[in-house]
Amino acid sequence: MLLHKIVEAINITIMAKTLNFDCFAGASGNMILGGLIALGVEKEHLINELKKLDINGFDIEFADVNRAGINAVHAKTIYEEAKTHRHLSDIKKIIESSSLDTSVKKRSIEIFTNLAKAEAKVHGVSLEKVHFHEVGAMDAILDVVGACIGFEILEIERFACSKIHAGSGFIDIAHGKYPVPPPAVAELLKGIPFYSTEIVGELITPTG
Repeated sequence: MLLHKIVEAINITIMAKTLNFDCFAGASGNMILGGLIALGVEKEHLINELKKLDINGFDIEFADVNRAGINAVHAKTIYEEAKTHRHLSDIKKIIESSSLDTSVKKRSIEIFTNLAKAEAKVHGVSLEKVHFHEVGAMDAILDVVGACIGFEILEIERFACSKIHAGSGFIDIAHGKYPVPPPAVAELLKGIPFYSTEIVGELITPTG
């Protein structure tokens, strides 16, 4: 059975146990969360699983929206953000100390480790000294771990992805003004087909 939904700017299709991402307008963590809800992940189930993390004061608002005439699900994370930057070890501790399924922990930590490796290479520091800025914020933890929970709920066994639309222009981040895609994202995209068009803006985010 083919279950097809168009969510935000991503077409996500499940056939058997394969999750396919059609990133014609990029990808972001909240877009993926919205897509998973549209595919049948129960909102309450997802949030209850996220509550297994030792973090306080968060919620995710899901809303049915219309984008260019297509029904979609928009996800907005609400949280109390700490003022200090996190290291990879801090994020690993939050995930490992939870009662989440082992597979969810493993995949979440692998994603953040890949992000940290990209940041370390770009900034010329060791993995242990990487300071997570945008990608270490609470919304990134909710996006990444939430997505991994959704994958587990849907029993996804295989992932596929189209060429990624990266966007163009410049963005302002913690380190200053950078071209799109910014260096860490460009590092993550090595070996992955992506393209830019006349659309200006950051379409693929680090968590995406």
